[in-house]
Amino acid sequence: MDAAAALPEAWSQVRAPVIVPLLRLAVAVCLTMSVLLFLERMYMAVVIAGVRLLRFRPDRRYRCDPLPEDDPELGSAAFPVVLVQIPMFNEREVYQLSIGAVCGLSWPADRLVVQVLDDSTDEMIKEMVRLECERWGRKGINITYQIREDRKGYKAGALRAGMKHAYVRECEYVVIFDADFQPDPDFLKRTIPYLVHNPEIALVQARWRFVNADECLMTRMQEMSLDYHFTVEQEVSSSVCAFFGFNGTAGVWRISAINEAGGWKDRTTVEDMDLAIRASLKGWKFVYLGDVQVKSELPSTFKAFRFQQHRWSCGPANLFRKMLMEIVTNKKVTIWKKIHVIYNFFLIRKIIAHIITFSFYCLVIPATIFVPEVRIPKWGCIYIPSAITLMNSVGTPRSFHLLFFWVAFENVMSLHRTKATLIGLLEAGRANEWVVTAKLGSAMKMKAANKAGLRKQFMRIWERLHVTELGVAAFLFSCGWYDFAYGRDHFFIYLFFQSVAFFIVGIGYVGTIVPQS
Repeated sequence: MDAAAALPEAWSQVRAPVIVPLLRLAVAVCLTMSVLLFLERMYMAVVIAGVRLLRFRPDRRYRCDPLPEDDPELGSAAFPVVLVQIPMFNEREVYQLSIGAVCGLSWPADRLVVQVLDDSTDEMIKEMVRLECERWGRKGINITYQIREDRKGYKAGALRAGMKHAYVRECEYVVIFDADFQPDPDFLKRTIPYLVHNPEIALVQARWRFVNADECLMTRMQEMSLDYHFTVEQEVSSSVCAFFGFNGTAGVWRISAINEAGGWKDRTTVEDMDLAIRASLKGWKFVYLGDVQVKSELPSTFKAFRFQQHRWSCGPANLFRKMLMEIVTNKKVTIWKKIHVIYNFFLIRKIIAHIITFSFYCLVIPATIFVPEVRIPKWGCIYIPSAITLMNSVGTPRSFHLLFFWVAFENVMSLHRTKATLIGLLEAGRANEWVVTAKLGSAMKMKAANKAGLRKQFMRIWERLHVTELGVAAFLFSCGWYDFAYGRDHFFIYLFFQSVAFFIVGIGYVGTIVPQS
């Protein structure tokens, strides 16, 4: 009883000299980061508007004439030899889709080499993939099935091992498709000409198109975020300085550029971004083709999506830590390109964007409710966030009505992204954790559609609980009630809505729920 009675007095003693100054400092830092993020979004909005108005398309900036298909003298020799790599890991549900799509590419058979790089640990799946490769081999496709003794280096290690074969020396370009990607037959004919006619280009990146975007609300939210990335971020970076992060798949590389940059490295979980930055520092240029789209699948279970976001947030932060001085001391690129890579690409998009979302909207704003001496200006908590949200919506106009749900879901995921970013910056224990993003494929979706028994579903509830999200939900809900009772800024409207989002994710009712067999 004495301890409980002493709490209010202790709070009053530390509030004015400690809590208030610290909270004001946190608000100032968050407002500064919000302004920086807003200016970055405005900059990209202006550039993308100029690109569209001036029709500054890749085919107007670079030569991309089709390769001659009817040359009687050259024949198929008019086409360069292209290597296609398909890295896999226990891809039971989707391996046939990617192998079939790649083997259906419209390219002379004697100028196409397909590698299926299988790191699967399931012997049954390995046999299924091997038989599928043999089936296409009997149809005249030059396809090889390759396995390794261990998974050292994960995807980077598999790609690096595939490049060591003698026959790769005859190949000029390499295309990479993850196991769930399905290119159209004309993919090579639309991308390779940029590399053939422009020797300064090292990478041609295509856009992803999502076949399961309408599967559930979580996949719609992912589509909105990724569409902005491709529609705006990649387009702007390609147009302004011919540099952007390689997306790891659906891209064509010049093999000589890979070799000059030092090949694939497995020092982080973003081997694709690592290679892109090293190649850019060598002076190579990249081209993004937004009109060339490759079908792919979004992770539709929350567990798979959470692991993917950890890798995508932790990896860039860790790479920034390891490459900062290499970028600063580089002599081959201009100071403006260095600023773009360090400030725009890394600091704003990969670090500040994650940290500000969770720290400001899920911690600092709710905390100010208990300390009314600390006020947040409306432009910082309403106008700037609203403007950023509206600018993010341009990538997916059909989902504009889902903006409120997207904001709530992004704030929930910012918890994991912030944690992953800090782990990457500090190079903590999970900095190099690699978990392959599981894809369900059409077969598993049919199974998931069948309802499991009530007992099984009840048992799975406990497996789906996420304690951290439930804790944040309780915090926001309590802040909302306090603001409803004593506040004057009406933050409780947002806090109640956001707490419900955290609660729904916390009890696992998000994404596709696959019944246990």
